[in-house]
Amino acid sequence: MTDIACKRQPPMIAGSFPVIYSTLSPQAVVSRVLSCYNIPEVNACQFWHRGLSDVYLVETLEQPYILKVSHCHWRCKSEIEFELELLHYLHQHHLPVAYPLSTKEGQLFLELDAPEGKRYASLFIYAPGSVPLGDLNLTQAAKLGETLAFVHQAGAEFLTYANRSALTLEYLLDRSWQFILPFLKHRFDDYDYVESAIDDIKTQLKNFPKESPYWSICWGDPHSGNAHFTSDDGITMFDFDQCGYGWRAFDLGKFRQVAVSTGISRSVRAAFLNGYETVSAIAEFERAALPAFTQVAHIWVWSISLTNAIHHNYSRLDHSYFNVRLEQLKKLRSPDWQGF
Repeated sequence: MTDIACKRQPPMIAGSFPVIYSTLSPQAVVSRVLSCYNIPEVNACQFWHRGLSDVYLVETLEQPYILKVSHCHWRCKSEIEFELELLHYLHQHHLPVAYPLSTKEGQLFLELDAPEGKRYASLFIYAPGSVPLGDLNLTQAAKLGETLAFVHQAGAEFLTYANRSALTLEYLLDRSWQFILPFLKHRFDDYDYVESAIDDIKTQLKNFPKESPYWSICWGDPHSGNAHFTSDDGITMFDFDQCGYGWRAFDLGKFRQVAVSTGISRSVRAAFLNGYETVSAIAEFERAALPAFTQVAHIWVWSISLTNAIHHNYSRLDHSYFNVRLEQLKKLRSPDWQGF
């Protein structure tokens, strides 16, 4: 009886099992994706990083490249088109961005049939240099601010038929709150605090102007981790995944939000803003709104983090996760704290 039981096969569930995320084989990426580009022979292709996209480091006989593959749950085809057309546009306007390369057929991306649905692959130049060691120095911070101002200036003329949600308060706050609130329903005081904070922000930013130069194209994620610097402080910006039409003051607030969360000094934050103003002056009403936009950025990043964790690492969403983000929001709302 025991021998017979050991030989029994476990029951098989019929049909392919649905998935929400798959990792594409680097070997298949080389043969089926990179072969569609006019690039030198590939020496190696490594799965490099999992973020809002999957990133592969591609090494060839002459130079490296970066391949990004979108996640099915995060970006649709039109949203990918928007980002790639913007980067192509900025490159054509001589701005230092890691731009996408065209395939042999002249396309900026390839559509892939993954088990979970359509995903989109795009190949980029590798940004020369590296992320600043120990984070930005004053010169690099000023350079980053200056370059962001040039992006905003050029972006005011960017037009595309591709559709991507504009970075409005409805998108950044209301939609984000819908992702966050289910996790706070049992934490009544925290629920009320965040809801009240969002109402206050919307009141402060009500009727904020949506015309140039205040409304343009936003990078969406300006910080030191998304820029490489060379030894002579040359800059190349990358990762425009969060870009869209929006208020330039939001980009400034987003930089400040990331800077605060990573512990960048106030002098570096000030150098960034001063660098920006060497190109474009910031209106007083924009400057006064920067604390509110910093809070907007915090809430938006919180919702993006939740979306990603739900698909990849739900164990992160413990009490500590929410406590940290609530304390950061309270700090950003404190009248005694100065960002720049």
